[in-house]
Amino acid sequence: MTFKTYRDVHLFCRDTRAVLMRHEEKNIVTLGNILIGHRGQDTAGWRDPKNWLMAVLSDESGIRLAAVMTPPHCLTLCAADDAVGDTHLQCLANGLAETGILIGGVMAENALSEGFARHYTKARGLRYDILERQRIYQLLRVTPGLEKPGPVRLARESDMAFLPYWLEGFNNDCFGSSPPVESLADEARYHIASGQLYMLEDQSTPVSMAKITREVETACCVGYVYTPPYFRAKGHATACVAAVSRLMLERGFLKCVLYTDLANPTSNSIYQTIGYRPVCDSLEIRFTEAS
Repeated sequence: MTFKTYRDVHLFCRDTRAVLMRHEEKNIVTLGNILIGHRGQDTAGWRDPKNWLMAVLSDESGIRLAAVMTPPHCLTLCAADDAVGDTHLQCLANGLAETGILIGGVMAENALSEGFARHYTKARGLRYDILERQRIYQLLRVTPGLEKPGPVRLARESDMAFLPYWLEGFNNDCFGSSPPVESLADEARYHIASGQLYMLEDQSTPVSMAKITREVETACCVGYVYTPPYFRAKGHATACVAAVSRLMLERGFLKCVLYTDLANPTSNSIYQTIGYRPVCDSLEIRFTEAS
């Protein structure tokens, strides 16, 4: 087996794109990140590939594993197919450990994530803990009759009156903490400028949001789903995600993909009501110093 790292995102994209497209819906985060770097149109924050860690593990059959880390985010790991075994994960983990680059965690399908974590922490003298149990869903068709109570529109400058506060709430709900709201203005403007953040309105009042976070060949990823507490339990999140998903299908994508936290039964129920169906489960694992 051969371990290889890359400095050039274009070469990495050339070598891995077809492999990752075999399971586009499973690999949409990694594939989407690679395409962001390859296109080079957006280098804000983590999107600058100069700071990325990119690696593959190959054998006589070709590339078996692809790994990308976009600091400050954790490593994302993808397998070419289900034939990837423990030996492949061990070789990749040892190769990455030998680079000396600190990896804070990994996100991948359950077996990949935990197998890699076991070998990597052993090689680096670390410990690992499961940070979040996730489920990947895909949608091919939106359940009819859910695009209520109002239309969705792109976020705009006038939304700056409240959008930083919504981002603070989203971060607190998803990650348990958030940067101070006064520091989120630039992020809010970035989301507005992206042309991918949508607001659901009810009687001309914004009540919920969702964003297209990655676009690949036939699929797009839906994220940043948030409804302020005052507007919850009124069907707004369902209506917002349904409307945005339908809009993406009408635009030409064959499927929409999203991740959920399995500890949140409400969101998992909402997405299935819309028409999202489970693809696989995923683990986000954090690495820390061994006690």
